[in-house]
This record gives sequence, structure tokens and C-alpha cells, in this order.
Amino acid sequence: MNKKSLEICVFCCTASYDQTQLMRNISTPGTEMKVISLPCSGRLDILYLIKAFETGADGVAVMICKEGECRYLEGNMRARKRAEVVEAMLIETGLGEGRVAVIQMDEGGIEPKMRELEEFCHQISALNQEKKATFNGLQATLVNKESRG
Repeated sequence: MNKKSLEICVFCCTASYDQTQLMRNISTPGTEMKVISLPCSGRLDILYLIKAFETGADGVAVMICKEGECRYLEGNMRARKRAEVVEAMLIETGLGEGRVAVIQMDEGGIEPKMRELEEFCHQISALNQEKKATFNGLQATLVNKESRG
């Protein structure tokens, strides 16, 4: 709970996103981004997403190509479904909602997608602050009960 920087894992489709361009445009202070390029977002496995959280990621973004423009026909739809499955698993385990984002390329280019990624980082930061406040509140309650009894 006392991590200094936010850790975001970004899986991106190389057909739509250039990793060097992504790294150049990421400018969220206090956030450590790990960008993982995939030949197609459809190659993204549920285990990769889970492993990202197991290794300390606070959030995972999946950046997919435009609707109907996947080189491998349905890769982007598969990636979206897998991200939804992992999001449901996180909710079920108590980690909460909103820690997985799917960002789809559109006609606007990369700049709007980078803003979406930055908004996602702010959302994850807020979730972490909320979780920390809840944890501190529970800890204070336990301490008060112990001192009374």
C-alpha cells in the first residue's frame, strides 16, 4: 500500500500502435509504464493479464486496433473479451472495478488515445487512494477495539 509510483502495464497491438511513439508520448508523472508490444492484440492471453497484476501492476491497459481493421480478423474482439473476463475476476476477488481498460484506436490518431491512457492512470491512482483510505480506516477501527478490550 505504500508504493511511491503507480505501475501500469500496457499491452499494445503493433499494427496500430508504435511502441517508441507510445513511450515518447507517455507523460504521466509518478507513473511507471511497462509497454508490451504484441503482433496482434488477439495474442493477449488471460494469463498475461493476471500475471501483470501478480507482479505488481496497479492497472492494465489493452490498446487494440480499429473496429473491423484487425489484420487477423477478430484479434481485437478477442482481446476485449479477455480483458472483460479479467475485470470480472478482479471484481470477484475484491480488487474492485476499473483496473482494466481497453483503448481502441480510431480515426483521431494516437494523441486522443494517449489522453485516454492518462485518464486511466488518474482513475487507477484514485482507486488506490480510496483503497488505502479504506485500509487505514479498518486498521484504526481494529486498534480502537483492541485498546478497549
